[in-house]
Amino acid sequence: QVPLVESGGGLVQAGDTLRLSCTASGRTFSNYAMGWFRQAPGKERQFVAAISWAGGVTTYADSVKGRFTISEDNAKTTLYLQMNSLQPEDTAVYYCAAAVFGGGSRVARDYRYWGQGTQVTVSS
Repeated sequence: QVPLVESGGGLVQAGDTLRLSCTASGRTFSNYAMGWFRQAPGKERQFVAAISWAGGVTTYADSVKGRFTISEDNAKTTLYLQMNSLQPEDTAVYYCAAAVFGGGSRVARDYRYWGQGTQVTVSS
């Protein structure tokens, strides 16, 4: 089990910045590819960004490319999602997820472990 916990969500205005964090209760992500997904009300869960288990490859959804950045700390105990220039369409519950090894898939079913999510609301 990898108990993932997200934090950092909140209510912001369009154009603002937020940084989400995800930890695994002191465990490391060394053997896991990590991803961020989001789900808006009435919509399916959507891929946002991923980082390979070795940390060298990052992947982004077209809708967030150039605005969001996924990263890990050097100890690989915290996953981040830096979100700049937030827009109302970014409003969703954001989830972090872990997949054993892997290159950072865009597909939700490839991830074994999920956090409970953190709400991000962007007002116009």
